[in-house]
Amino acid sequence: MEVGLVSLLRTAWIAATLPLLIASLPFSWLNPVHKTILAFAKRGKTMSSSRRFTVPQKFFCHFYVLAVVWTTLLLVTTWMYAYKMVPMYVDPFLYPTFASRFTGGSHILSWRKSPSVPMGYRYSVWRSVFLLLLMEVQVVNRLIETIYVFKYSSTARMHIFGYLTGLFFYTAAPLSLCCNNFLEVYNFSVNGVAEFIVKGKKNTMEDLDFDSLEFISSLLKLGWLQWIGAAIFFWGWIHQRRCHEILGSLREHSEQNVYVIPHGDWFKIVSSPHYLAEIVIYAGLVVASGGADLTIWLLFGFVLSNLVFAAAETHRWYLQKFKSYPKNRRAVIPFLY
Repeated sequence: MEVGLVSLLRTAWIAATLPLLIASLPFSWLNPVHKTILAFAKRGKTMSSSRRFTVPQKFFCHFYVLAVVWTTLLLVTTWMYAYKMVPMYVDPFLYPTFASRFTGGSHILSWRKSPSVPMGYRYSVWRSVFLLLLMEVQVVNRLIETIYVFKYSSTARMHIFGYLTGLFFYTAAPLSLCCNNFLEVYNFSVNGVAEFIVKGKKNTMEDLDFDSLEFISSLLKLGWLQWIGAAIFFWGWIHQRRCHEILGSLREHSEQNVYVIPHGDWFKIVSSPHYLAEIVIYAGLVVASGGADLTIWLLFGFVLSNLVFAAAETHRWYLQKFKSYPKNRRAVIPFLY
């Protein structure tokens, strides 16, 4: 199941990325592909007046509601599994082996720590917790911004295909951060529910026996790559918040459907700094993962190709809309593109 899930996710990311890469190639005979992908990707100010196969742009909120619920579920179950079954330090004299947990031993329905698990696997699980924690910070913030910062016009639309792509992304992205441990976490969660049903709430909670210090301290034992990745993540996260605040303020201080040139923060150098910040955020996740997980690299490849493609269209729109548009700005990659 686990290998199948990893293969499925990798195939999905490749299938989603390839059309974007093909549409971005500078060959005239690929123009029909470019126009088709562009029609699916347009939204808001770059969308045509046609309402066919579109939904309101305020449906962006659906992405982040789904993302918060799904990421929270994955984070809680993975963190609980990591804490109870593969902590970064254990007392080998107090607990049964990992094998008995899944092979019918006397504690098949018990929440027990496992001293026999290799340290490399423990790090892998706790890295997944760390990545999901970062993802939780991102999706919660995006949900708050969608509700309180962005003031979507009542006429703003997006293509239904783009809407479905967003739902796919926020289902597959959090799962990609923990897919290598998903089977163990799933079995652990199912057994935990079974124990709750058999033993009841009181006895189950007694078995959980939380140590809040240990619950957090295992994260502090992760390597330097995780903390460098987190620093990169929050660098992009902070700038994305600032850029979204700038875009939100433009809607508050302008007339309905009247667009103005945004200024400030990374808008000084690129037309879509919020996309640049998103790329930095997911680059931080790649670094925090250790850089050895192909699934997360493919996730990053989709984010990069999708946002570069969308930013190029936004940049063209700005150039056509405003004759005085700053000539030093690039689309999304500073000084390059």
